[in-house]
Amino acid sequence: MTRTSPPPRATAREWVGMAVLVLPALLASMDLSVLFMAAPWIGAELTPSATQQLWIMDIYGFAMAGLLITMGSIGDRIGRRRMLLLGAVAFGAASVVAAYSTSAEMLIAARALLGIGAATLAPSTLSLIRSMFLDEDQRRTAIGIWTAAFTSGFAVGPIIGGLLLENFHWGSVFLINVPVMVLLLVAAPLLITESRDPRPRSFDLLGSALSLAAVLPVIYGIKKMVEDGVETSYLACITGGVVAAGLFLRHQLTTPAPMIDIRLFRHASFSASIVANMTVVFATAGMGLLAVTFMQTVMGYAPFDAALWMLPAVAGSAAGVAAASVLARSIRPAKLIAAGLAISASGFFWVSTIEPDSHIGTLIAGYALLTVGVGMTATLATALVLTTAPPEEAGAASATSETSAELGGALGIASLGTLATAVYRNHMQGRVPPDLGDDGTTTAEATLPGAMTVAEQAPPELSGPLLAEAFDAYSRGFGVAAMVGGVLVLGVGLLAGLALRKVTPRQMSEAQQHE
Repeated sequence: MTRTSPPPRATAREWVGMAVLVLPALLASMDLSVLFMAAPWIGAELTPSATQQLWIMDIYGFAMAGLLITMGSIGDRIGRRRMLLLGAVAFGAASVVAAYSTSAEMLIAARALLGIGAATLAPSTLSLIRSMFLDEDQRRTAIGIWTAAFTSGFAVGPIIGGLLLENFHWGSVFLINVPVMVLLLVAAPLLITESRDPRPRSFDLLGSALSLAAVLPVIYGIKKMVEDGVETSYLACITGGVVAAGLFLRHQLTTPAPMIDIRLFRHASFSASIVANMTVVFATAGMGLLAVTFMQTVMGYAPFDAALWMLPAVAGSAAGVAAASVLARSIRPAKLIAAGLAISASGFFWVSTIEPDSHIGTLIAGYALLTVGVGMTATLATALVLTTAPPEEAGAASATSETSAELGGALGIASLGTLATAVYRNHMQGRVPPDLGDDGTTTAEATLPGAMTVAEQAPPELSGPLLAEAFDAYSRGFGVAAMVGGVLVLGVGLLAGLALRKVTPRQMSEAQQHE
């Protein structure tokens, strides 16, 4: 085999440009969780229903997941830097609308627009990094830094939110996006070279429509079934989405200009990495909302104090990324990804033991262990996806990876959050003091914030027993959600280890060198 000359190494300009690209990746990920701390303030001012509150949290991830592949494919054709700049404008404008929302419906719409903007940002950043760093070691380092920013965003969101809420209106958690988008619009044209498919094909409009028709009905159906139980209309939504997914796959295999080469999923390194990434984000995002709510309600910590306690989780994610980047040079991906998922699962099981009177340090220690595993898994999964896909499909491949992550995050928040709520409601049945009346009982049995609102208006002899029951019920739901997340992550870890057992570090290196 003829060996080509070593690829050129990146200069200071590329590294500075990468620093600029990391910011939107961090924000796109952070906006999945930044509302965790602000939820009580939004609830008090906009008074959303329980369903509206979930949509405020979920719609961002749903919109982003539904459009990532489409936006990544468009970026491959029109230019990834151009797509990045368009996304910066959309994301900044939607942030302003969200910050000044005057109703729950307006905030839900603004969050949907934010998701659309984020769908143009996320795949552009990772695909541009691929084209900027041709040297194998430099690319691995750059992907590790990007992954640290993207995965840390879930943990950083509540921290930033808590710091801002101590001094400003809840809309500040959105306005912080605006100066970053302005910086991106100014710096990107100066530091980042345009990158696109050298042989662009026509845009697959039908494929884009089918991808949306596949993703959104399935998410909606699952979300509503978890909330309300099995109903014919929800099953019809899921069935319609599955049918659309089948049509999408068939279309991608037969069209001359597919959005993404479906044959990539025949590679174990690609498909197993997608599933592993989706699973850890599913479990982590769902637990993130529950953990922050637990700290602020059951444990009684103020937003700023809760934010500071989340710092070890960020450090855990960074430690996982660093460990994966170093160990990947000599250890098989199968062992590292399986180990990362096992570490993450152990963190979930640890968190499932938390009780209302547990020390916050116990909760954070388990959650930090969880994020170490997430950092390891996400770094390796991202590198494997980019290594498997050809350079001209970098945007679509990046978008597929991020679609799995965002889809997992949105489903995690909806499914694990609603599972915890279901356990809470089941436990609270018949345990609310009867002297609170029918309205008070209904409110207290629905959600923990509702029980706390009722307790504030009740006399001490009733509020104490009500809060004790409510905190115990929420802790039970929290523990069940953590246990389900741990079992899911552990199971996927075993499957990923088997699927990737034939991939070696040398094979990854050679694939990168001969792109």
